[in-house]
Amino acid sequence: VLRDANKLAQLEEPQLLPKESIQDMAKDVTYICPFVGAIRGTMTVTNYRLFFKCIERDPAFVLDLPLGVISRIEKIGTASSRGEVSYGLICKDIRNLRFAHKQEGHNRRSIFETLMKFAFPISNSMQVFAYDYGQVFPENGWKMYDAISEYKRQGLPNESWRITKVNDHFELCDTYPAVLVVPVNIPDEELKRVSAFRAKGRIPVLSWIHPESQATVTRCSQPMVGVNGKRSKDDEKYLQAIMDANAQSHKLFIFDARHSVNAVANKTKGGGFESEDAYQNAELVFLDIHNIHVMRESLRKLKEVVHPNIEETHWLSNLESTHWLEHIKLILAGALRIADKVESGKTSVVVHCSDGWDRTAQLTSLSMLMLDSYYRTVRGFQVLVEKEWLSFGHRFQLRIGHGDKNHTDADRSPVFLQFIDCVWQMTRQFPAAFEFNEYFLITILDHLYSCLFGTFLCNSEQQRVKEEVQKKSISLWSYINSQLEEFTNPLYVNYTNHVLFPVVSMRHLELWVGYYIRWNPRMRPQEPVHQRYKELLAKRAELQKKVEELQREVTNRSASSSSERAGSPTRSITPVQTFV
Repeated sequence: VLRDANKLAQLEEPQLLPKESIQDMAKDVTYICPFVGAIRGTMTVTNYRLFFKCIERDPAFVLDLPLGVISRIEKIGTASSRGEVSYGLICKDIRNLRFAHKQEGHNRRSIFETLMKFAFPISNSMQVFAYDYGQVFPENGWKMYDAISEYKRQGLPNESWRITKVNDHFELCDTYPAVLVVPVNIPDEELKRVSAFRAKGRIPVLSWIHPESQATVTRCSQPMVGVNGKRSKDDEKYLQAIMDANAQSHKLFIFDARHSVNAVANKTKGGGFESEDAYQNAELVFLDIHNIHVMRESLRKLKEVVHPNIEETHWLSNLESTHWLEHIKLILAGALRIADKVESGKTSVVVHCSDGWDRTAQLTSLSMLMLDSYYRTVRGFQVLVEKEWLSFGHRFQLRIGHGDKNHTDADRSPVFLQFIDCVWQMTRQFPAAFEFNEYFLITILDHLYSCLFGTFLCNSEQQRVKEEVQKKSISLWSYINSQLEEFTNPLYVNYTNHVLFPVVSMRHLELWVGYYIRWNPRMRPQEPVHQRYKELLAKRAELQKKVEELQREVTNRSASSSSERAGSPTRSITPVQTFV
């Protein structure tokens, strides 16, 4: 009997990760599923996840939720007529979960106290699980991105651009990376004066350079113009130097991500935008992308429309009322204008919003994805995220709120989610241009919240260095790169120097059902696409092998026939170029 009881307990418990430990367990908990109704089972809370299992169903019903995904936990109402208390878990990944349990008995009340403690470790003076997780992977993902190597890949430094170490100890700008690329004729002393005129000291620095035209994508924050229209000779000279570094064009485009109204309003807080009078040969364009508060509200509305149930009769009008796709369209349209100006116009561009770490990161990374096929590979995309988002100080801790119970914090916003959504929209329009598949993008978003890896912790490179994140935690890329076949697109064709110009009209955009509505069992594809992809990859590898064998055979035959005709002049054999 004891053996049976142990066996049953094993069935109900999760398979634990290294350093994961069970903190609490309660039987007879009811999960109130919005799709199939009440399910009674066993709930286990570890220092990393909530695990709920009902083994009475066939197949067994399992919920496996990293605690980092929980945004807030609330008690719903008082005890019901059956003496049950229910709790709602509002999650960051577009789902809400509801559990109920009988009120009597200490352990059931304590399980929700345990949940509160481990879902919000920062609020409880503890550390997130990423610092405990000790899994060993064959590759160290922290070595994926090296700034000097990435600039070298782009052909930098060159005669117009230099690498400066002025921010080595984050003294010029504490939210910028240590390695920066700036115009060659601007000395470090002048950079310091420019930083005094830019919000948070975020001076214009190079993100990407065109391999042929030398047109560049540079990023920064708003100039501190203020109500009185302050000017900075150093800043004006600096932007002129960016323009001069590109001999193909005698113009510079400044793309301000904001609405012009908001940019003007920023003057009252000391910010603002470049006046075309002060900056000779510069043209200013506003891209009309809304701020983080508007985006947060838009996602809240989208969540209401898609979870748990979809109102069939007003689906399209409800979706439109969230404005989510409208925002996606404006971000993509802005990135497209930047890419087009650099590629077709051979003109250098400067991109900024207010602080240069939200909308700016969306625009530079998406335009670089359009311009450079390297970023469309699995490893190249990891470099893009590390470079444009992590090293340049997108405030992940503040925007996501890792381990922090203060869910009403005005700094929370789905900025990075929107970027990944835009990438997905591009993969729909160019299905053979990306080495990675949809599962890769979903995995990144799941671990944006999970707190299993150190990749998305902290707000800046300086903070990550101070917290020793690389030493104390594992990189998400270690996990992904250890099983690349899971994340590879079998339709991928490697076209180098292939620029993508997506169509950004509303009728070409669609809601990402595979992410936002994936919790609804009625929306799941009848056949798992992921499995099909793996089969296609295997077939592709098999065919590739066959091609190589045939090529070897052709080479051997030609070699043997040429040796037979040693006396006669040999014909040159052209190698067969194949793309499967």
